[in-house]
Amino acid sequence: MADLGDKTLLVSGGSRGIGLAIAVKAAADGANVALLAKTAEPHPKLEGTVYTAAEQIEAAGGQALPIVGDVRDDESVAGAVAATVERFGGIDVLVNNASAIDLSDAEQLAMKRYDLMQSINARATFLLSRECVPHLRQSSNAHVLTLSPPLDMNPKWFAHHLAYTMSKFGMSMVTLGMSARYREDGIAFNSLWPRTLIATAAVEFVVGGEAAMKRARTPAIMADAAHAILTTDSRAFTGNFCIDDEILLEHGADLSVYSAADEADLQLDLFVEERGG
Repeated sequence: MADLGDKTLLVSGGSRGIGLAIAVKAAADGANVALLAKTAEPHPKLEGTVYTAAEQIEAAGGQALPIVGDVRDDESVAGAVAATVERFGGIDVLVNNASAIDLSDAEQLAMKRYDLMQSINARATFLLSRECVPHLRQSSNAHVLTLSPPLDMNPKWFAHHLAYTMSKFGMSMVTLGMSARYREDGIAFNSLWPRTLIATAAVEFVVGGEAAMKRARTPAIMADAAHAILTTDSRAFTGNFCIDDEILLEHGADLSVYSAADEADLQLDLFVEERGG
């Protein structure tokens, strides 16, 4: 496949950041994009709603379907899948982008935050993937892409933010299990994770403020890496835990175009090492 023209994507949490970047990149090919997100009204600190995101998708050349819903709610997810199929006739790609982050230590973390992360990260990825499978089976090149890290049992990833790690690795376990379960159906399940911080609201307001934003790459690197994955043969590329810059280096990309700072000053994200590390 050369592009995502006429393909239908369902993207969770795509009103801003990485999810929106992936959606707009697909829209430039002429894709149909359904966005499932809670943000119907403007946030006082965060830019964008599901409706402004839909406008950007259509401006880029795609067709958009904004869906206000909650990935934690079974009926909301089922309704979003049904609405996408009704509007566009099927689903070719699911992007599990919705995620919650709280890096608090085990003793300080409020249990409602624990429940939120498990529900949005691990549970919603499982639920959305399962709900889309019957429709993905009908696609000629079906992909599920989950924004989650490579599985790594090194205790350093668990010690200081155990709950978050559990929730993100839960997403990755969906990739691991469903890639094996649905391989014969031709449905690819892969994960994608950034090598470095990405300049998103989560990084600005949760991870490290303006200083972290200056040591990050732009969401475009994740959008371009996702596009490269989603245009592969789903029967040939599945069950992989991909890192954004590794995917793009395989395609001869110049990584410097994605950096907000000098490459040497970029801050590594969680769950990854330096290239070659």
